[in-house]
Amino acid sequence: MNRITTYAEQLQTLAVLYLPRVFMALLALVIGWWIIGRVSHLITVSTARLDVSLRSFLTSLVNIVLKVLLLISVAGMVGFETTSFVAILGAAGLAVGLALQGTLANFAGGVLILIFKPYVVGDIIESQGKTGEVREIQIFNTILATPQGDTIILPNGATSNNVIVNKSAQSRSLVEILADVDSATSLDELRRWAVPLLQADPQVLPDPAPQVGIVALKPGGMTVAFRAYTLAGHTIPAYGRLIEQVQRALGQQGVKGPVPVSHTYTRALAE
Repeated sequence: MNRITTYAEQLQTLAVLYLPRVFMALLALVIGWWIIGRVSHLITVSTARLDVSLRSFLTSLVNIVLKVLLLISVAGMVGFETTSFVAILGAAGLAVGLALQGTLANFAGGVLILIFKPYVVGDIIESQGKTGEVREIQIFNTILATPQGDTIILPNGATSNNVIVNKSAQSRSLVEILADVDSATSLDELRRWAVPLLQADPQVLPDPAPQVGIVALKPGGMTVAFRAYTLAGHTIPAYGRLIEQVQRALGQQGVKGPVPVSHTYTRALAE
């Protein structure tokens, strides 16, 4: 009987000691949870002008961090020793960070790309030796689509730290077709029929005007460039169409290729 009375007194003492703490902790948890919800809503509203992916990412990140801090604070109010818990949490975070160095680098690269926007969805870019249209910018990767139907996945960490060629940043793009012709070919004659041919294409811009010029000399011939500008999104179809037209016109105009030069004649010229 005395033991039961002792247990009852101990329970009463614990109740008097911890019930107010538990009540205050639950109250703090409810109020804190509500405040975190309001803060998340304010972040969503205040970042409405940012990219959708970046806005949702920032909101979820702040939400998770605040909730973890709230739970640690509530545990401390109840009477749990939080110092060891925080130390363990920090050590675990360090271990996870070391194990996921590459992933964290891609994560940081994705944030930089979303903030500074070296390219956006719909741009045609070249990076890490790959070229394609940006279809999606994820937190860890950038998804490209090529005209051949391939899907290229670029890690954001390497992409943000390497050279990025944005072929859509300017409103126009150069289409250049190279052809090797006989050195006796008249450049003025080439311009006479080639410039109107390039100007007739519906996707070629009138300004800057199409041009035809020599870009290299070689034994028995020369390399001629047929240049025209199109809108950034029309580069690939315009190139495919114009290269066929130029090749057909070269045959119709009787333009010959480079004249083969013997090695003996080449050495004589060098001497």
